[in-house]
Amino acid sequence: MDRRTFLKNSAALGLTGIAANVPFAQSLAESNADGKRIDMETVTHEFRFRNGKFKIMQITDTHYIAGDARSKRSYDAVTEIIESERPDFLIHTGDIISDGNPSHKIDAISSMKEILSVASDHQVPFAVALGNHDGQFGVSRHDIFEEIKKLPYNINRGIEGIYGDSNDIITLVPEKGGVPKWAFYLFDSGDSTSLKNIGGWSYDYVHFDQIGWYRQWSERLRKMNGDVPVPALAFMHIPVPEYIDSLHDGEGHFHRLMKGNLGEEPCPPYINSGLFTSMKEMDDVKALVCGHDHDNDYAMKWKEMFLLFGRFSGGDTVYNHLKPNGARIFEFTEDNTTFRSWIHEKGGNITQNLVFPDSFKFE
Repeated sequence: MDRRTFLKNSAALGLTGIAANVPFAQSLAESNADGKRIDMETVTHEFRFRNGKFKIMQITDTHYIAGDARSKRSYDAVTEIIESERPDFLIHTGDIISDGNPSHKIDAISSMKEILSVASDHQVPFAVALGNHDGQFGVSRHDIFEEIKKLPYNINRGIEGIYGDSNDIITLVPEKGGVPKWAFYLFDSGDSTSLKNIGGWSYDYVHFDQIGWYRQWSERLRKMNGDVPVPALAFMHIPVPEYIDSLHDGEGHFHRLMKGNLGEEPCPPYINSGLFTSMKEMDDVKALVCGHDHDNDYAMKWKEMFLLFGRFSGGDTVYNHLKPNGARIFEFTEDNTTFRSWIHEKGGNITQNLVFPDSFKFE
């Protein structure tokens, strides 16, 4: 389905979602609905602060096609920003490959390897949260994820026993070791849902067993931290329905709490599985970070949570009006509970140089 058609249908339906049954989601933490054991043994990867700082570079929606001149702008931007920012960790929030048209034939594996090799070649550890297009070009999402895990410097592991492939948890601990100071959750937000009678075709959603996995890790980290929640960020491709709710809640002042570009209506699924609510209950996730909507790169405060978009990092294989392309950067300081984020555009311009939450206080 065309994105614009989906947006039209979403508006007509009002995005009336299906709320999560939280106790059920929590009960799935040890085994999923099929009885498969969920991997709760270890984190995907543990990073340490370096000289008191830690920097993450988020790229998104590269929609890369190997050998296609329209993708050069994407390759050049990712290369330039890595060399300028020198991140400790890179996260790609999906739609790594494609031109947005699944009927076209592209070399999915070569395209994926070519754009992700920029991180490998610069010896930057990286992880991906797959996008809805990443399994639409002759290679399944599972198989392309397995190929990604073989790349040098990739740290994805995936969580056995829950929906999707690219679910992972990464922790950031003090330079000298110890209890995590931050956690970074990667959620596989899927492609499209096969649920019937929900008002038509819909993007996929984060499922209950994924939420149960997150809640268990959140609780485990809280206990490690003296019964205090460990602050976290959550990365995924498709935004949750609250990205729409935040723009249409009737308060009339959302623009005062938004920094950056709102170039199109966010495009979440019809289904609300309750991920945002669980994060509010667990009281640890400070920001949700996604891609998917190429003309948005804003950061917004809503219900004491931050809803962020990355900066479109692709070329001209798909629609895009935010030019130049770029990346979103996050910086964490070991002795500080706040974090910074900014947009680094190709060419070196910096916008949205923000401190969270300090930059979002009412004047």
